[in-house]
Amino acid sequence: MDSVTLLLEGFQTALTPQNLLYALIGVTLGTAVGVLPGIGPAMTVALLLPVTFTLEPTSAFIMFAGIYYGGMYGGSTTSILLNTPGEAASIVTALEGNLMAKKGRGAAALATAAIGSFVAGTIGTVLLSLLAPTVVELAVQLGPEDYFALMVLAFLTVAAMLGRSVIRGLASLAIGLTLGLVGIDTQTGQARFTLGIPQLLDGIDVVIVAVGLFAVGETLYVASRLRHEPLELIPVSGTWMTRSDWRRSWAPWLRGTAIGFPIGTIPAGGADVTTFLSYATERKLAKHKEFGHGAIEGVAGPEAANNAAAAGVLVPLLTLGLPTSATAAILVAAFQQYGLQPGPQLFEANATLVWALIASLYIGNLMLLVLNLPLVGIWVKLLQIPRPYLYAGIMVFAALGSYTINLSPIDLTLLLILGFLGFLLRRYGWPVAPVVLGVILGPLAEQQLRRALQISQNDPTVLVTSPFSATLLTVAFLFLVVPPVLRRWQRRTEKEIALESEREEADLTTRP
Repeated sequence: MDSVTLLLEGFQTALTPQNLLYALIGVTLGTAVGVLPGIGPAMTVALLLPVTFTLEPTSAFIMFAGIYYGGMYGGSTTSILLNTPGEAASIVTALEGNLMAKKGRGAAALATAAIGSFVAGTIGTVLLSLLAPTVVELAVQLGPEDYFALMVLAFLTVAAMLGRSVIRGLASLAIGLTLGLVGIDTQTGQARFTLGIPQLLDGIDVVIVAVGLFAVGETLYVASRLRHEPLELIPVSGTWMTRSDWRRSWAPWLRGTAIGFPIGTIPAGGADVTTFLSYATERKLAKHKEFGHGAIEGVAGPEAANNAAAAGVLVPLLTLGLPTSATAAILVAAFQQYGLQPGPQLFEANATLVWALIASLYIGNLMLLVLNLPLVGIWVKLLQIPRPYLYAGIMVFAALGSYTINLSPIDLTLLLILGFLGFLLRRYGWPVAPVVLGVILGPLAEQQLRRALQISQNDPTVLVTSPFSATLLTVAFLFLVVPPVLRRWQRRTEKEIALESEREEADLTTRP
């Protein structure tokens, strides 16, 4: 059965009244939580993870797709109106978007961000639909040593790219791998790192890890730095996009999509790299001197790149089971809570679920466009919630959601311990995503490594005799070297942008 037929069947499942309702709930919740300051898509998905426990898998993942895309959409509102990016990928949007809002063009900035996100998300989903079957056909031919190499690649690239330094990223990964060892060894039956607590024999639930590190850890970190001055919220003003705005936005939307999607499919730094690259591209191609003073291209391109990268992340996640971003790691936890593991077997054993999920991405994108443009006033009112009330509510919601998993006080204790760990990681500049990735993929990597060694009768050279695994391990080694170079390039780009803005301002002040 070809992918077009499977996608049509997926639409048939996703368009049922029940699943349409869950998609609407997902995009609404995702946007509502994602629009709040300091809450990015990863924290949004982690916080809402316990909400789907009572749903059947297809409906749950349709809802998760809405939450994922809604969280990506919501960050632009905070960046434009508050100049407070919820995540690194929204920093570039704030550069020009907030300046547009201050000049009375906030409505146009929000509109180009929403429409650009819709265009990029839709094109990215089309590419996902076309690429996924091909990648799955290649993935089913892989052996255990190849899967182990894939996971090593995911470990090293995420640890190297998402932290301020490679050493800190690897240290965070080591913490996650250690937490992933807690429980009973499936081969020997021995308890590992359980401290004599019976509730830990099954290991630490990945939902507890995700909610603790992202939601509770972020809340404690924000509370420790909370200032009591009110946030300067710029009201939405001006007209929606004019004909000139459309003419200046459509090309950045397409260029942002072309930049974001391919980088999103590989572990190359995620959406934050794509947004900076898109912004730098639009600045070089601009035919006017408005950059640095509220250029609409500086909002349209990066927002398209951000959402195209989000669609690209789903390619390795669904086909190979490899998360290449923090949000993708949380989505793997969502699959595992239903006893599912993303990868080629998922396409064979749960084809209806996978294609309904992909179809719901098209539907969710359209719903988000409809919600974001006319209902922006409601999202703005959410920004007026006092920070103490907001984060106190997050703590209560995280605790209740985690407790309902097993109805065990031990889970609440683990939640607080992991939350404090997440706070310490943020406080000292260690990345959180590698910890979650280590907890999720660590046991799977151990299983594939043992399987490969058993087949080869404990010959370790089996890990490099396969051309595929040898290539991946080489690439993984290169990713330990590439991130410092990319960071140096990004800092140089930021300095060039700042210097060019200063020169333009100096030119404007010296003109008669």
